[in-house]
Amino acid sequence: MAKREPEPGRQRTVAAAVLDKLIEEATVDCYDESEQITGFYTMFEEHLRLPFATHVLGVQVTVESIDLTEAEEIVATCTRGDDRQAISILDLPLPVPPPQGVEWIEAYRRWARRG
Repeated sequence: MAKREPEPGRQRTVAAAVLDKLIEEATVDCYDESEQITGFYTMFEEHLRLPFATHVLGVQVTVESIDLTEAEEIVATCTRGDDRQAISILDLPLPVPPPQGVEWIEAYRRWARRG
């Protein structure tokens, strides 16, 4: 059976079993939620290809970096011209096609919904 490509404008989704393995990899030696968040942040740093373009409220922005705030929230630093805005990675619209490493964002979102 031939593998179907997603429709234009639709994002390919990663299977739940794959996301669960990524969650396990990011959190394997973590003792609490704080360490788990840091584990995901580390995976973003290692695997997510930056920069990439996406749209926020209908405006194209560039995701320049991923940061971990003092409040232990993972945010994407988005820029447009001289303007900069931090947006929670949980709320960041992902582009189609997605950047390399986007499966880590999907795994983090799945992990965050469990709580």
